[in-house]
Amino acid sequence: MTITFITGANKGLGRETARRLIECGHTVLVGARNREQGAEAAAALGARYVPIDVTDDRSVAAAAANVAEHEGRIDVLINNAGVHGPFGDPGGLTAADALAVLDVNVIGVVRTTTAFLPLLRRSDDPVIVNVSSGMGSLALTHDPGRPESHVVAPLYTSSKAALTMLTTQYAKGLEGIRVNAADPGYTATDLNGHSGSQTVTEGTDAIVHLATEAPGPCLCAACLRSRLTARSAPSTSAPRGGGRRASSPEAGELRTY
Repeated sequence: MTITFITGANKGLGRETARRLIECGHTVLVGARNREQGAEAAAALGARYVPIDVTDDRSVAAAAANVAEHEGRIDVLINNAGVHGPFGDPGGLTAADALAVLDVNVIGVVRTTTAFLPLLRRSDDPVIVNVSSGMGSLALTHDPGRPESHVVAPLYTSSKAALTMLTTQYAKGLEGIRVNAADPGYTATDLNGHSGSQTVTEGTDAIVHLATEAPGPCLCAACLRSRLTARSAPSTSAPRGGGRRASSPEAGELRTY
C-alpha cells in the first residue's frame, strides 16, 4: 500500500489530490495547519489527519514524529501548501510581505522535505511532488499568448520560480528519490478567488500523475531528472499504489517543460 502525505490538504487542490489518491488505493495522510478543517477533511475522505504548520519547525518535526509512530514510513510526499501574497503594483511591497510568502512556498518545502526524508528513505520507491506553477516560468510569463503573462503577482511568481529550481536541485542531490514539480494550471481555488478556468479535478491531473506513475527501469541520474509537469490533456502511464487511475472529466495529455 502506498502511503502519501500531503500538506495543505484540507481544501482546494490538496483535498482533491487526497480524494483522487485514495481512489487510486493510496493510504493518505491529510496535513493541514487548521485543525478543525483538517480533521473534517480527513473524516470526509477516509484519511488520517496530521497537524502541520509548514512555517513552524516544531510543528513540522511533530508531524514527522507522528507519522513515524503510526505508519513508520511514507512513499510519496506532496508539498502542496501555498499562499499567493499581494497582487498588482509591486511598489509597496515590504520585506515582511516577501518573508511571509517565501516562508510557506519555499522554506516550508525545505522544512517539510528535510523532516520527512528519513520516512521517505524507508520506502522502496520514494517520490516527492512539489506543487509549483507556470507562473514561476520565465518563458510562460513572457509569452503574450499565455494567461501567466497577464498577471502581476511578484511574490507568488518569484516563490514558484524558486520552488521549481529547488526541485531540480533536490532531484540532482537526493539519491534514489524521484523529485518532480507539478503545475496545476489556472484552477478555481481560494488562491485566486475561484476565478480559474479549470476545476480542482482538472488542476490535480499533473499532481496525481506524478504521484502514481510507475517507477522507471532504473534509478540513474538521467532517469531521476526533475520535470515540471502540467495538464493539457489524459495520462496513459501505469499507476502505482495498487488501484485504478483516478479519472478526470475532460482529461487530456500532460505536458512537461
